[in-house]
Amino acid sequence: MPANVLTWGHGPRLFEVFLEPTCPFSVKAFLKLDTLLAQAGEDRLTLRIVLHSQPWHLFSPVIVRAILAAATLPGGKDSAKAVMAAVAAHREEFEFEQHAAGPNMDATPNDIIARLERYSGLALAEAFANPQLQHAMKWHTKYARQNGIHVSPTFMVDGLVQPALSSGDDVAKWLEQLA
Repeated sequence: MPANVLTWGHGPRLFEVFLEPTCPFSVKAFLKLDTLLAQAGEDRLTLRIVLHSQPWHLFSPVIVRAILAAATLPGGKDSAKAVMAAVAAHREEFEFEQHAAGPNMDATPNDIIARLERYSGLALAEAFANPQLQHAMKWHTKYARQNGIHVSPTFMVDGLVQPALSSGDDVAKWLEQLA
């Protein structure tokens, strides 16, 4: 399975969410996505996660690559989702205090991969080294830039950015945008 395809459902409405995995607001949005898809119905909604690495989240590129690496494993996109869930559940272990301090100053990319493996239960190191992941990472970045996405989370419905939607919204508000 291609690493850049993080899509669930198969409905005619397309709900795209641009997420940076360690961003607290992206985590809040991520945790609502399964509920959104269940309430909307997989036959009515296509849900796509686009990973939006941001430089102020200093381990962002490493974590995004690890998520995309997980997508190449036998579980595919569900393995990628498991890594995102691991980050969401242990976000402080993958982020810096005030974006530039704290215990993660001494962490290496290998430390981060090992933590992701421990929390997700997936062997990621070998898949992480796959040079083809560069193409998937570039796809996510280019897609966000082409759509004018600058921050996460950002929401698009059927190709149009929805600035009124936020991670603080109830799923019901998201569903209104899809009606």
